[in-house]
Amino acid sequence: MFTLTATVEYIIVALACALLYGLCTFKILGALQQAGYDGKKYAAWTHRKGNMVYSRFILLAFLTALAMLVFGICFSFAGVWAGYIALLPVPLFSALYCSADKRALKVPLVSTKRASRIYLLNVLVLAIAAFALILAGNAVSYYCYALPQRAELEILSHLRYLPVALLPVLLPVFLRAANALEKPFSSAKNRRFLEAAREKLHDAPCVKIGITGSFGKTSVKTMLADILSVKYRVLATPESFNTPLGIARTVADKDLGEYDVFIAEMGARNAGDIRELCELVEPDHCMVTGICPQHVESFGSIENIVAAKGEILAGTKKGGYAVIGQDENTDKLDAAAAGLTKVSVGEHGEFGAFEVVSGPNGIDFKLALGIVQAKAHSKLLGAHNAKNIALAAAMAFKLGLSKEEIAEGIEKIDYIPHRLQPTVVRGVTILDDAYNANVVGAAAALEVLRSFEGRKLVVTPGLVELGVLEEAENAELGAKLAGLDKVILVGETLVSAVKNGYLAAGGEAEKLVTVPTLERAQEMLEGELAAGDTVLFLNDLPDIYN
Repeated sequence: MFTLTATVEYIIVALACALLYGLCTFKILGALQQAGYDGKKYAAWTHRKGNMVYSRFILLAFLTALAMLVFGICFSFAGVWAGYIALLPVPLFSALYCSADKRALKVPLVSTKRASRIYLLNVLVLAIAAFALILAGNAVSYYCYALPQRAELEILSHLRYLPVALLPVLLPVFLRAANALEKPFSSAKNRRFLEAAREKLHDAPCVKIGITGSFGKTSVKTMLADILSVKYRVLATPESFNTPLGIARTVADKDLGEYDVFIAEMGARNAGDIRELCELVEPDHCMVTGICPQHVESFGSIENIVAAKGEILAGTKKGGYAVIGQDENTDKLDAAAAGLTKVSVGEHGEFGAFEVVSGPNGIDFKLALGIVQAKAHSKLLGAHNAKNIALAAAMAFKLGLSKEEIAEGIEKIDYIPHRLQPTVVRGVTILDDAYNANVVGAAAALEVLRSFEGRKLVVTPGLVELGVLEEAENAELGAKLAGLDKVILVGETLVSAVKNGYLAAGGEAEKLVTVPTLERAQEMLEGELAAGDTVLFLNDLPDIYN
C-alpha cells in the first residue's frame, strides 16, 4: 500500500482530481471576489435562500459516485485496471458540470494575482483532501484483502478511488479555506502598498477632498471633478473606487504634483472604515451627500450609519469646509463638524437647487450659492441630480470658482455610467440605473420614469443590505411600482416583499412578472418593446446577492 510506486500513483490521481474539481470552482471564486474576499460574506452567499451552489455540487458528487460504482462493478473482469477505469466519471462529470453551468457571472471574475493565488491554494487544498480520501479508500481495500473472505471482497479493490467522488460536496468550504490561507500574504502586501500611498498623499501639495454618504457619492464626485476642472487640474478616484486599496491604486502611478485637487470617494460597510480612509487621504475638506438606511444590514442601525459617516468630519483637517446635504439624518452631524466650516446644502441651507423642473430632456433649476443665484441646466435626468449638482457647486464656490465658471462646469457634466444613463435603441428609451442600490435613488429613478411618455416598464431585483428594514423598504418599493405598464422582478432574493408591496398598493397582478435571471427578463422585453416605450433597469444586483 505504501510502496514508492503506489504513493506516486496516489499523488498523481489526487492532483488530477484536484485540478478537475478546481475548474468547477471558477464561478464561486468570482463570487468570493465580489464579496471582497470576505469569508463571512461569501459563506452567507453560499447559504442564502434560493442559492443552488451546494445542491449542484452534491448532485455532482452523487452522479460521479454512482457512475464510479457502476464502472467499477461492470469492468471488474479487467482486474487491477478496473480501479483506474472507475476513475473515468471524475473528468467526465467535471466537464459536464462546467459545460452545463453556462450562465455567466454578471461581474466576470477578474484575473488578478490574488485570485490566482487563491485558485492555486484551492487546488493544493483539494489535492491534500483527495490524497487523504485515496489513502482511506486504499486502506480499506488493503485491509479487506488480508481477510479470509478476500475473494468476496475483491470488488472493493476496484472501488478504491470511490471516496474522491465526495470532494465536490465541500468545494465551497475548501475555497474559503484557500482564501484564509492566502489572506496573511495579501494583508502584508496591502499594508506596504497603503503605507506608500499614505506617504505620497501626505506629501502631496494638492487640495484633498473626501466624499461620503449613503447615496450619490460617485455622482457628486464626478460632478465636482467636472466643475473644478474649469479652473483647476483635478484627479478623482475612478468609477466607484472608494476603498483604501482603490484610492491607493489611483495615486500609485500618478505624480500628485501635477494636480491642484484630489477627490477621493469614501465608502463604508463597517464602523471605522471612513476613519481609516481619512488617515490615508488626510482630507482638507469633506462632503456628506446624505444618509439613508443603506447598509443598515452591516451597521445594525441608522444611528450607527450616522456615526460612521460622521467619521469623515473628525478626519478632516480643522479649518476645512464640510459641505453637507441636508436631511433628517445629516442634521445629527452638527457636533461632529466642530472645527470645520459647515456648508449646508438643501431647502433650508445657504446653498441649494430650487424651482427644479425635471423632464426627459434634463433638469432646469435655480442654483443658490449663498447670496449669489444663477440659472442652471443639465442634461442629467432627475430632480435629485439638481441637489447633487448643488452639493458639487457649493464646494466649487468655496474653492474659488465664480458662478460663471460653475455654470460652465455644469454644462460639461455628462451622463454617469449606470446611473440613470439613457440610451435610445430603435425608438425605445432605456434608462440604465443598474448601480442604483438605495431607497432614495430608487424613488428618484421611478419619478424620472414616470416623466416619459408612452408605456413605462421597470426591471428590478429589489434593494439589498437594508437589514431588518429590507422587507419593509422593498414592500415600499413595490408600492411605488404600482401603476406602471409592466413590472419584471428578477431573482428570488427579495422579490416576494416587492411583489407584496406592489399588490397591496393596488398594482395589477397581470402586469407583474417574476423571472429567474436578468437574461430572461431581457429576452421577454425583446418580444414586446415597441418604439415610444421606456424601460428602467433599476439596481442590477451582482451575483453575490443572487
